[in-house]
Amino acid sequence: MQESDETARQIYLKLKANPSRARFGFGSKAVLVNVDPQKAYTRPDLFNTAYTTHPDQLEFTNQLANRFRRLSWPVVWTHVAYKESGEDCGIWGTRSNTVDSLQNIGYESERSEFDDRLHIDKEKDTIYTKKMPSAFFETQLQSLCVWHRVDTVVVTGGSTSGCIRATVVDSLSRGYRTIVPEECVADKHESYHYANLTDMAIKYADVLDVAEVLSWLDAQLVDLESAS
Repeated sequence: MQESDETARQIYLKLKANPSRARFGFGSKAVLVNVDPQKAYTRPDLFNTAYTTHPDQLEFTNQLANRFRRLSWPVVWTHVAYKESGEDCGIWGTRSNTVDSLQNIGYESERSEFDDRLHIDKEKDTIYTKKMPSAFFETQLQSLCVWHRVDTVVVTGGSTSGCIRATVVDSLSRGYRTIVPEECVADKHESYHYANLTDMAIKYADVLDVAEVLSWLDAQLVDLESAS
């Protein structure tokens, strides 16, 4: 094992400046998967489980979603919520039992609600309630991707080290080019955040500045308008 006195942030920034792997690249059509941007994780003024990494994360997410809709590409939002008994959280919910515990995010609770700053189109967008880390696990996301014939998955939300990573690994495992806009994912601590950005960038995804992802989407919009 290689040892280092550098912080996780320093290691990530070195990799970002000098990538060690070729990119997977953008494909021809994408789905936007926004993983658990719910108040339990986005409102530190309300809940101990919440966190903020980039202050404009949700605004950037809105910008991505707007462009996806203009392209008629699918936009997905996931959140976690459980029965009062917590039994549908399974073994994942057995390590603690406090008001902050995962399995105590109830249906119709404030913790389960999407952040009010998000622009969610309930007519056009797809919303899944998931139970486990990955947005693919026992949801209809795979079927949605097949129906829309996407080859690229853009992932936002939190946490970087948890549900983002799990979704990214599942996305790659299903054969999708996978994109993580750096400013659009967040975690509780910078060490977890940057360590997992590094690992995903090396193994599973293209971790890009959100500006580059927005520019790619804008180019698709120009092509669409030119063709119409």
